[in-house]
Amino acid sequence: MKVLKEYTLPFVGLKDGEHKFSFTIDNTFFAHFEYKDFEEAEIEGTLVLDKKPAFLELHFEVLGKVVLSCDVSTEWFDHPIDTQFDLIVKFGTPSENDPDEILVLPEGSYQINVAHHFYEIIVLSLPQKRVHPGIEEGTLKSEILDTLRALEPKEEKLNGQEDPRWNKLKDLL
Repeated sequence: MKVLKEYTLPFVGLKDGEHKFSFTIDNTFFAHFEYKDFEEAEIEGTLVLDKKPAFLELHFEVLGKVVLSCDVSTEWFDHPIDTQFDLIVKFGTPSENDPDEILVLPEGSYQINVAHHFYEIIVLSLPQKRVHPGIEEGTLKSEILDTLRALEPKEEKLNGQEDPRWNKLKDLL
């Protein structure tokens, strides 16, 4: 738990108002969560904790980049990360009906660990399908891409007519 100790923020001794915390998030952070979907991470996390008399408002900002593997060409590329998330921390008894934007801590809590929140924000900001920007631009040269293009089905020009392959399926109706 040494890696996550810096993400534990004691809020009891803080005065009411805004307090800013900065974190450097890299591969050692993600190794704790056993997350290995990217090669390298260079991320700056900022947390603004706004302490109110009865609750806390947390504003997370994450800015940086991660190196991802392309799902199509398996080439590595830099993917920018730029996201924000707001969280309200109340005190009381947690229930299953609490929304995701509200965290309920037991009465008497004096600190909060924000590591898992940073982890979720970053992982959820990654795209489901990871495509190298060079593929979309047409600038990436790769043996795998050449093979995929060669195996791509050729579209036949039908001059505005329906594709005859669908007629057999229409007969089934």
